[in-house]
Amino acid sequence: MEKSLGLYVHIPFCAAKCAYCDFYSLPRSEAKMDACVDALRRHLRDFSPRAADHRVDTVYFGGGTPSYLGPERLAVLLEKVRSCYHVAPGAEIALEANPDSACDGLSDLRRAGFNRISLGVQSTDDEMLRRIGRIHTWEQVRQAVAAIRSAGFHNLSLDLIYGLPGQDMGLWQKSLSDAVALAPEHISAYGLKLEPGTPLYRRQAELTFPDDDQQAEMYLWAVDFLAKNGYDQYEISNFARPGFASRHNLRYWHLAEYAGFGPGAHSDFGGVRYAWSRDLDGYIAGEMALSEQTRIAPAERAREYVMLGLRTAEGISPAALEQRYVVSFAPLEKLFRSYETHGLAKRTETTWRLTPRGFLVSNAIIGELLDAME
Repeated sequence: MEKSLGLYVHIPFCAAKCAYCDFYSLPRSEAKMDACVDALRRHLRDFSPRAADHRVDTVYFGGGTPSYLGPERLAVLLEKVRSCYHVAPGAEIALEANPDSACDGLSDLRRAGFNRISLGVQSTDDEMLRRIGRIHTWEQVRQAVAAIRSAGFHNLSLDLIYGLPGQDMGLWQKSLSDAVALAPEHISAYGLKLEPGTPLYRRQAELTFPDDDQQAEMYLWAVDFLAKNGYDQYEISNFARPGFASRHNLRYWHLAEYAGFGPGAHSDFGGVRYAWSRDLDGYIAGEMALSEQTRIAPAERAREYVMLGLRTAEGISPAALEQRYVVSFAPLEKLFRSYETHGLAKRTETTWRLTPRGFLVSNAIIGELLDAME
């Protein structure tokens, strides 16, 4: 029986670096695009024998801004995937895109086999977009969505961020309302994280951000508003209409195997978690180096099962923890009962899961649970 596998292809190019972005991406590097595509094709080819007994059911092009690479190069890369791997019929093949580079060649991408678009919107307020270094406008978002639909895409996700500098509840509510009015199948709502080395991190002393209580109110309002509009929460930051949860992202939270390609890409394959160095020039030259590599012991897998499973609306199964990972659930049961009395966790027929309020303090909860596992 074939194993399931997801592929992640990292495209490290963008038109401009956003003020909050910590991902490996390089503006003003268009001259290296063709060489990068050649290197990615070699990498995909060379790795494929290791996946000979796997069936690929998700392919995700992330970045950077993959749409900035252009439809011809993207189609070439997807064709390489298809020629080297057993891609399942109906596989989810997703592309991240920004509104300023999403409209050209969409019909070509759809014909090539792409069937899901994740559009980076972040805010529907033009002043806010400028403040965080985005180079598109709200009007471009609407044009991009119309073009995506016209090209035949029926699986669209819109990404939004709350907790932005100068953002109040009114602005956040407007962004969510505007996004829902475009009728996407999926919405991601991420809380801003100030990552060291980013422009927003360096400027945090001179900017005003919503405090923790305000961000909590924004989050809980989003959960309620999206539920009322038909979007089920299936993970801390992700909401979808029935049948449209991101199958690729669920791989991460379900501890399923995935292989990453490109500088900065991460993998979890064959019991080893590893990442490629953030070095485009070295990658193009074939001097591929790992920035990290860890063989995951069974005890660590059990901890990951708890950490990642509690990000999802499904939660974690006591039976799975005990049978699959040979870890007693009894110490965790006592904690979950306490969380339940405080409205932070909920018991289902087969699992324990966190509530939206529990998601807000999930880091603390998970830390206590991991300590109890010791």
